[in-house]
Amino acid sequence: MLIAGPTAPAQAVTYGTPTIALSASYLSGAVGATGDPVVNVTVGQSGADASALTVSASASSKASVAGTGDVTVTGVGAVRQLAVTARGRGYTNLTVKVAGLGGKSATKTLYYAASAAVQNPADARYLTGSADASAAVDVGGGYAVVADDESNVLRLYDRSRSGAPVKTWDFSSQLGVSKEVDIEGATRIGNTVYWTGSLGNNKDGEYKAPRNTVFTTTVSGSGPGTQLAYGRSYKKLRDDLVAWDQAGGNKYGFAEGTADGEAPKQIDGFNVEGLEFAPGSTTTAYLGFRAPLAPAVPGGKALLVPVTNFDQVLASGAKAVFGTGVELDLGGLAVRDIRKNAAGQYLILAGSWAADDNSDPYALYQWDGVAGHAPVKRADLPTTDPGGWEAIVEVPDLTAAGARVQLVTDSGSADLYGDGTEAKDQTHPEWKKARAAWFTLNP
Repeated sequence: MLIAGPTAPAQAVTYGTPTIALSASYLSGAVGATGDPVVNVTVGQSGADASALTVSASASSKASVAGTGDVTVTGVGAVRQLAVTARGRGYTNLTVKVAGLGGKSATKTLYYAASAAVQNPADARYLTGSADASAAVDVGGGYAVVADDESNVLRLYDRSRSGAPVKTWDFSSQLGVSKEVDIEGATRIGNTVYWTGSLGNNKDGEYKAPRNTVFTTTVSGSGPGTQLAYGRSYKKLRDDLVAWDQAGGNKYGFAEGTADGEAPKQIDGFNVEGLEFAPGSTTTAYLGFRAPLAPAVPGGKALLVPVTNFDQVLASGAKAVFGTGVELDLGGLAVRDIRKNAAGQYLILAGSWAADDNSDPYALYQWDGVAGHAPVKRADLPTTDPGGWEAIVEVPDLTAAGARVQLVTDSGSADLYGDGTEAKDQTHPEWKKARAAWFTLNP
């Protein structure tokens, strides 16, 4: 007969200190926003299954911006998703806590900023990492590459979501520049994207050579798999424009607008903000001017200048050749962007030539791209929201009922969070943001 011996006592489990990491320490949201970005919270604890750990968050400073009840944590396992619903404009700190087994815990601080509510928030998305969006090009699959006029970084964003760029490219070294090109316009032909600097002086009226730059990139792939490769550049387009205008009797005052001490954003200044090819052409491109108006008096017309060998300017460095200037009645406004679709339908984003123009009118005009044909207003744009409308991502079928177009703001000078700090001066990239918004065009 066997007699069982005593059962060995179970050994106590020793749990380590929990670990917690945030995918971003700084997060920006907006009051009333749809689809604000989230933060991934990665947790763990030695001796414990991650699914047994509890993640929570509490307000540790200004609950009027976002309180404990405004934070939602979803998911199980080692990675959870934390979302914040903004209650009010401003800044607050949130304490994110992981409660482990054995009574042990760990915390991290999430620094949160919320901007004010905007019109039609369901149609708004926020592109973080940069506030000075200036041009955008659709690359398929619901994604767009967006330029910044305060740096030479090109950023790939998911057009349907708020958040940080998926990829970034900086071609400064290939361009041979250390300062910003002041990218203001872009267009795509096939797999080639053409980008142009403003070509004008800086805001203090000083000539800065990098701004006199146009360049190309080659696109491969699409959607989140998009890749960009540097192509070629040309750095004398401003000089060519001035010489052409002088040969024509200084009709548009380009020499005066580019003179030392002349600020670019005045009615008789010199500042390019739009770029698009002429109807049916892969050689002639329109340069759209924010300034000057033509003639440079209140109520003047917007100006496009055709570059008839634009492809060769970039391909071989050929001196630019120009056609007759195209003058368009945009109700006293200037060109802030111009874009066409595959059917040859153009949209012109019209806005003020002035430097501080967030409260001035903006409008969208439809055009057929033919000189002498008048553009037709399709929509007035809101001007009470922070930032100025700056870029058209792509042009829909303008004959379709309920056609919708996505625009992007330059919010660099906007006080997003109510503390007097301009968005471009925020010290944390996650708090810098431009806004993309969808608009339904009038039937």
